[in-house]
This record gives sequence, C-alpha cells and structure tokens, in this order.
Amino acid sequence: MKQEDTIRLLQECDVGTQMGYDSLLEVCDNVKDPGFKKRLESTIAEHEALKAEVQTVLNTSGAAGKSPNPIAKGMSWLKTNAELLANPTDGKVADLVIDGCNMGVKTICRDLNQYADADETAKALAKKLIRCEESLAMDIRQYL
Repeated sequence: MKQEDTIRLLQECDVGTQMGYDSLLEVCDNVKDPGFKKRLESTIAEHEALKAEVQTVLNTSGAAGKSPNPIAKGMSWLKTNAELLANPTDGKVADLVIDGCNMGVKTICRDLNQYADADETAKALAKKLIRCEESLAMDIRQYL
C-alpha cells in the first residue's frame, strides 16, 4: 500500500504542477505590472523545477506521470480567457490566479490525506507544491 500511495500522490503532484504551470503561462502575457509579471515568471520556473523533481522520483519508482484531466484543463482555459476578455486587468489576473492557487492547495491537501501511507519524499514534494501555491497567493493579493 505504501508504494501505491506514494505513486498516486506523486502523480497528483505531477498533475498539480502541470495545471499550475499551464495556467500561469496562460495569464502571464496579460499582466502589465512588471513586479507582478516577474513574480508569475518565477513561479512558472518553480513549477517547472518541481515537475522535474516529481518526474525523477516517479521514474525511479518505475511509474509514469499523469496528465491533467482534459475536461478540467479545458474548463480552466475557457474560464480564464472568458474572464480576461471581459476584464483584462492585473486585478482580474490576480483574482484568477489566487482562485487557482486555492484550488491547488485544497486538492493537494486532500491527496496528502487520501494517500497517507505515501513515503516521506512524496509527502515533502506535495508540501513543497502547497507552499509554492500559498506563497504566490499571498504575494499577489496586492494586485487585487
């Protein structure tokens, strides 16, 4: 059970890093404030690095990664683009990103509880992703 929980938690982290990366990339070009844009770009890089870490551990375990659900990804894309079309401001981008961060934190926390037998490496990566999302949400509140 421990190995199975470890792999499942890592796969959910893989999905989370990819969703975060794709979503941030989607909105980054809409940001006008240089400080805000720089913060998003640094978080994109963090997600990329974290995804690589997760992939390395998955590969070591002999397991494959997991892609985001195409329906969830499509719905996110649609919501983001529709809202930015109606209100293309830094405040709207911050609002969307904070919502995404909160959803990511909620999902990964639930996964941590669901896959409680996962090894410490997988749990540490999940917690690292949570901290990354929480930090971004806090840092960009000033742009709301």
